[in-house]
Amino acid sequence: MGLGVGIVGLPNVGKSTTFNALTKAQNAESANYPFCTIEPNKAVVPVPDPRLEELAKIVNPERIQHSTVDFVDIAGLVKGASAGEGLGNQFLSNIREVEVILHMVRCFEDENITHVENSINPLRDIEIIESELIFADVQQLDKKLDRLKRQAKLEKGAQAMAEVATELRAHLDDIKPVSTFARRDDENFQALDKELRFLSNKTIIYGANVDEAGLLEENSFVKAVKEHAKSVGADVVVLCAKIEEEMIGLEDDEAEEFLKELGIEESGLKQIIRLAFDKLGLASYFTAGVKEVRAWTIEKGWKAPKAAAVIHNDFEKGFIRAEVIGYNDFIAFKGEAGSKEAGKMRLEGKEYIVQDGDVMHFRFNV
Repeated sequence: MGLGVGIVGLPNVGKSTTFNALTKAQNAESANYPFCTIEPNKAVVPVPDPRLEELAKIVNPERIQHSTVDFVDIAGLVKGASAGEGLGNQFLSNIREVEVILHMVRCFEDENITHVENSINPLRDIEIIESELIFADVQQLDKKLDRLKRQAKLEKGAQAMAEVATELRAHLDDIKPVSTFARRDDENFQALDKELRFLSNKTIIYGANVDEAGLLEENSFVKAVKEHAKSVGADVVVLCAKIEEEMIGLEDDEAEEFLKELGIEESGLKQIIRLAFDKLGLASYFTAGVKEVRAWTIEKGWKAPKAAAVIHNDFEKGFIRAEVIGYNDFIAFKGEAGSKEAGKMRLEGKEYIVQDGDVMHFRFNV
């Protein structure tokens, strides 16, 4: 669907280790030196959704298919990246292509793992990365502003956009991200953002990477990250990337037992994947048959014909109606037949907005 999550952060904060664990494969090289990741690594990660297993218990399908999220491991940024330091320009362009940023921050001390700034200070690290995103936005905006000022002499529409761009430039001068700009609802701003894809306007999830002790007791580094995140309206997930990577070779039940022994309720990675899926504005509806139980990925707010198109374009073109059973009803009445008998199957038309968890069949003309 062209949507993805970019994993960013300073070198050696746990980005590639997290990526390895996310994909359950050693696809990203983890090394104890900066810039070990030269090209962005991409992976398609299944979204943990226990509802699929519950549906499968009723239907007994041959296979289960999850919704997915695209993750991109982007090489470590450093101070001056917006001016080309540390291969910065290349990596900033990679960030521009994603919709959500997973900002990994190191929240533990370990003298055996180098830090590019020679000390552990997550708020400083966050400021370095996010300032570079702002500086990159300034460069983009300045080029656009020059063109708009020339066009404004001839076109009335360009003048209004130039005014918004000028206000935004002043906002960025105060090292404030685009995401806090007061006129983000203005149609001229939205046109600018669509064209320039401002880096500092992207949704951020902070991944607070801790050691094993930090999973059991919140340390001062994590507290500082959470306080900052609250001030900017962002989410924080605490995880130990090293432990998550160690679980790569374990079966799901073994991984659950391992976490239980550590006193942890749920993998931080599962939390990140689900949160990323939500922040991308995505939802799932289900089809449940003997061949497969499957989650189909759609954007929140899609109507039934467009949702049907993710299965096949012909479903949208020839859409007649959708047969819909809510997930809870499907489970409560033990499948399609029981739900029908209980009057829980609905026939919905072209204006129906698909809800997360709907179990659906589509009727269409060939």
